[in-house]
Formats: sequence, C-alpha cells, structure tokens
Amino acid sequence: MTRSLRVCYFGTYRAEYSRNQIMIEGLRRNGVEVVECHETLWHGIDDRVKVAGGGWRQFAFLIRVVKTYARLLWQYCHVGAYDVLVVGYPGQLDVFLARVLAWLRHRPLVWDVFMSIYLIAWERGLGQKGRLNLWLLRTLEYFACRLPDMLIQDTDEYVKWLCRTHHLQAERFRLVPTGADDRIFHPHSDQADASTLFRVLYYGTFIPNHGVPYIIEAARHLRDAPDIQFELIGEGPEKARALELAQRYRLTNVIFTDWMPQAELTRYIASADVCLGAFGDTPQSLMTVHNKIYECMALGKAVITGDSPAVQATLRAGQHLLVCRRDDPYALAALLRRLKAEPQTVLHVAGGGHTLYWSTCDLQHNGLIYLGHLLSLIEDRSSHVVNIP
Repeated sequence: MTRSLRVCYFGTYRAEYSRNQIMIEGLRRNGVEVVECHETLWHGIDDRVKVAGGGWRQFAFLIRVVKTYARLLWQYCHVGAYDVLVVGYPGQLDVFLARVLAWLRHRPLVWDVFMSIYLIAWERGLGQKGRLNLWLLRTLEYFACRLPDMLIQDTDEYVKWLCRTHHLQAERFRLVPTGADDRIFHPHSDQADASTLFRVLYYGTFIPNHGVPYIIEAARHLRDAPDIQFELIGEGPEKARALELAQRYRLTNVIFTDWMPQAELTRYIASADVCLGAFGDTPQSLMTVHNKIYECMALGKAVITGDSPAVQATLRAGQHLLVCRRDDPYALAALLRRLKAEPQTVLHVAGGGHTLYWSTCDLQHNGLIYLGHLLSLIEDRSSHVVNIP
C-alpha cells in the first residue's frame, strides 16, 4: 500500500527553537506526517548553562531527568507506527534512549545535531569551573554521535569540525540549511522610509559568536556620521559589556531595545536599511550561517555579516549579502559609510538575497531537502513503498 512518510519527532528538544520549528514545518509542507513526542527538560539558557557547569551533580536534577524521560516514554507508547525516529536539537541525552526505541521498532534513527553542546560550553568558558564538566560533555557527545543511522547538520564546515573532534566519518552526515520560519519572516509593508536616517539593525542574544562589541566599536568610528543610526535588540551575556562600551564612548548613535514578540520584531527589521549578522571569531560563529541572516533575506533586507568559509560556501558576497572582516570594526564602519552613499547597492543585495531565499531556502525547499535525506535512509530498510506527496 502506498502512503506518505510518518515521522516521530522525539526528545526533550527545544520545541520553540527556530531550528526545530523550521525542520518540522518544512517536512509537513511536503506532506510528511510529523508526530511530536516531546517533553520539556530544560528551563531556558541559564538552566542549561548551570547544569553543564556542574549542576548535573545535584540530586534534584537527576530526579527531574527521571521524571521527564518517564513522561516521554509514556507518550512514546501512544505514538503508534512510524517510518523514522528523529531526535531534535539539542538531543545529546535523548539519542541514547531513542537508539533503544528505534532498535525495538526496527526503524532508522536520525539526529539533527545542529550545534555541539561541548563547543558551546567551551566558548562560554564553562571549562573554567572545572575541566571535568567539559570532558564529560565531550565524551557524552562523542558516543551520542555514534548512535544514529544519520546525522543532520547545516554546513560542511561544522561537519568537518565534528568529524575532527569526535573522529566521525563525513559520510554519516547530511546537510539541511538553517533557513528561516517564513510563516513569520516574510515581506512586510513597513519598509524603510525615505528619511535621511540610515538605520542599521542588530537583533539577537548578545552571545560571543555574534561579536556585538565589534558593532559598538564600528558605531564609535561613525560618530561623525549622525545620520547612521544603530539599534541593538535583545538580551544576553554580552549586553552589559555593550552597554558599558556605548556609555564609555558616549555614543548617541546607538539605541538598545529589549526583546519583543517576533511579529513586532519583523516590523523593526522591515524598517531597517541594513541588518547585521555575526562578527565574532569563535569557532561556532565561523562554521555557521546564522538563522537571522536567512530571516532578513526572507524579509528582503540587505545583510552584512562577518566573512567565513561557511558563508562563502553558501552565499555569494555582493549578490546575496555583504561581508567584512570579523575582527575589524573599521571595516564594518567603512562598509556602512559606503552603503549610506550607495543606496543602489543596498537594493541590489537586498533583492539578490530575497530571490535566493524564496527560490532555494524557504520552508518548502528546506523541507524537501530534509525529506530527501530521510527517504534515502529508509528506502533500503522498508518493505513498503513510500511516496513523495
């Protein structure tokens, strides 16, 4: 009997995180039935950092883990038949249980790794609280990567790093770009107005790989151009430093705004002239094409980001976006000054990125890529015929 694919999306993954939302919706837009078997283990970023920094030793956390996975198993018992079991991001703990369940059902297991929790912990300095914590995270991830039948990642550069770090074979990976959730990020009527003010927008979590201090330094070099206005939206570990720098330099061309609902955020993006990506020089930043780059492209905005091998392999500078050196605020300031004087360049890049997104990177196309990988995995293992709707 011919039928469409049925996927069980399993684990304690961050259900509201953009990567998981994009991957699940992409499959559904291509006719895949996705059943979510999910329980919440983590209570935000601070909770994950605390646990990774040694909180895992606390008895209360162990009790939380046991209760969470007990509820997850109860859900799984009511999922019914499926063709492939997928663990969402992050899933370093989930894949151990998922491996057993997939074996019992004789179904393939896929894990969307997306980001290394070991690398995140290292970049955030958790090793300073004890090398044991980092060693345990690396060991956990080392074995977790060996359990699935297929690993999903967003860029070749990240695959190379994972292979070097955990001694994996690149053939085990398949790529699905980061993309954007274009149910939210789509062309908006509130475009930049015709005023002489040139609006430069950053939004994000103020983490090291975004390189927000470089943005503040670039604003300092543009103090003599009051018609170039920066706005930084969000919260995160480097926001205090950014605020301190802006106050120390007495910058009047920088505005800080708190996080807001995504629907409101899209209006800010649409009214900007240029949106900023990531400028940090951490390994994570160099290996990733950040989600907000795709989001701004989906909205038809020109994007500037730090150059990297991952960006070069995915997008064409000068056509889809603009790049500059990551550790050079002078370069960012000079580029912004040039773009203020060349509105036609801004329009050209905005149009090129917008066209690329909607022709290759939207939810429909991303989901089709993902579906193709899943089908290639199960075709040799399934006796029934699976069709692409």
